[in-house]
Amino acid sequence: MKRTILFILFIFSSFFSKAQELITAFEKSNGAETATYQEGINFYKELAQKFPQIDMREMGKTDSGEPLHLVVFNKEEKFRFSELQNSDKPILFINNGIHPGESDGMDASMMMLRNWAQNISRHSFLDSVIVAVIPFYNIGGALNRNSTTRTNQNGPEEYGFRGNAQNYDLNRDFIKMDSKNAFAFAEIFHQLDPDVFIDTHVTNGSDHQHVVTVLTTQHNKLGGNLGEYLEKEFEPMIFEEMEAKGRNPIEYVNVHGTTPENGWTQFWDAPRYSTGYTTLFQTFGFMTEDHMWKDYKTRVENIYDFLNIATELTAQEGSKIQKLKAEDRKQILNADSLPILWKNNKDEFKMITLDGYTTSYPESELTGNQLLKYDRNDTFEKDVPFYNYYEVEKSVQVPDYYVIPQAWFEVINRLQANGVKMEVLKKDTVISVEVYHIEDFKTVSNPYEGHYLHYNTKVEKSTQKVAFRKGDYMINTQQKARRYIVETLEPEAQDSFFNWNFFDSILQQKENFSAYVFEPKAKEILANLPSEEQAEFYERQESDSVFASNNYAQLDWIFKRSEHYEKAHKRYPVYRQMPE
Repeated sequence: MKRTILFILFIFSSFFSKAQELITAFEKSNGAETATYQEGINFYKELAQKFPQIDMREMGKTDSGEPLHLVVFNKEEKFRFSELQNSDKPILFINNGIHPGESDGMDASMMMLRNWAQNISRHSFLDSVIVAVIPFYNIGGALNRNSTTRTNQNGPEEYGFRGNAQNYDLNRDFIKMDSKNAFAFAEIFHQLDPDVFIDTHVTNGSDHQHVVTVLTTQHNKLGGNLGEYLEKEFEPMIFEEMEAKGRNPIEYVNVHGTTPENGWTQFWDAPRYSTGYTTLFQTFGFMTEDHMWKDYKTRVENIYDFLNIATELTAQEGSKIQKLKAEDRKQILNADSLPILWKNNKDEFKMITLDGYTTSYPESELTGNQLLKYDRNDTFEKDVPFYNYYEVEKSVQVPDYYVIPQAWFEVINRLQANGVKMEVLKKDTVISVEVYHIEDFKTVSNPYEGHYLHYNTKVEKSTQKVAFRKGDYMINTQQKARRYIVETLEPEAQDSFFNWNFFDSILQQKENFSAYVFEPKAKEILANLPSEEQAEFYERQESDSVFASNNYAQLDWIFKRSEHYEKAHKRYPVYRQMPE
């Protein structure tokens, strides 16, 4: 009898000990703390060791020197990328810790995967979905732990920092790929080819009663059948299921410098952002933005429900999502032109319900000026317009091929990292191509994420025969990455490689002239120009006093129309072979 009691006590204590090992820092602190990087990684390692449905692997280095980890939950216990790709099950991909001070999703994901594994028979939806999780994307920021930099945030007690090991905001890095993190992410993303993507955040901005705000992939930009399905079916289902659990989600409150009671425009998730990037490959996404002033325990509980509901719906709707995705990819391959610029359509909107707080502008005791104040004791409910429709501002005809000289290896590396297939020229070749010259552009006045970003870029085009060298690259646009190729290589696109400064060397003229030497030759060149250009020169002398009084400006006008002017200046070095 004594031995039996001791055995039972041993079994109970062993079980209790193992259960205790799988308790998160969040739970141990009653919702006050978040896991450190090492605690989180160790937690997932234990899960992978204890449960055959969970796998954890390293996927490339990050700027911090630490590897990027990927955790996969698959009830079938198959984890090779080839097996995941060949599975009929949809894939939900969750990215946590891109801003490690916004840790809600990190803790929620740990508990969710553990709870699934411990109670797998209760979750039948796990038969029909694969879930992949990055536990900590910005590892450098997670290691830079503090309790002061999230000034307006209500918990946890300590957290990571927004900037990564190089001080980049990684949620601006998905196109320019300045970080090793971005290359590792791209490898994971293309190996998974997920159907639904979620990036977890905490928001700054206006005050209101909602805990979870949701920045959904812009449906017009996603386009096609998927865009319509996301707007009319999938997102409403998530919101309905959240509300059924007593949660109160709302569209991301994109309000800065004002208050939300008059409505707002949907945030434009350009390709530099995670959900804008995934859209280029027909993966729709959600950037969850928990409200900063809600307590940490409440925020994590809400995002836990959001992730769980999104997983259930992905399982339920997986076949439909995959069918629409395949149809849209076919449609994109057959499209003669693709959009590269968009603008908000203020004539179309939907009404949504805002649970807000009344506002006033009392005089600040500190500054002596009027300052916005929200009264959390005075609430209201109001239907407000949400302007979530965008229309195409500019489209481009898609060439059969882009041709890019091998010298531009930084661009080539990024294209290849995103699965872009290329053909290498086997010999020197002259090809008739469409050539862009940069006609105009604007540049931001302050550095932005390590760059001086261009915008409002304009090009003029011509058809020329261009000599290419053995080893240069031909990029056939008939491939899965078609939208990504167009939106990165078309210089007028918002997040093109040109606008991100990858081709800035062409903007500087390398050779020039001395006026006193060039003037005699300039007279000869002008005399041999076509009569229309001569007339243009003399007319400008008459009508433009600044031009007429500037020797250099007049000589430069002639120089740029002569054989001495270098061909490379402002000639965009990515060429377009058009359909015949």
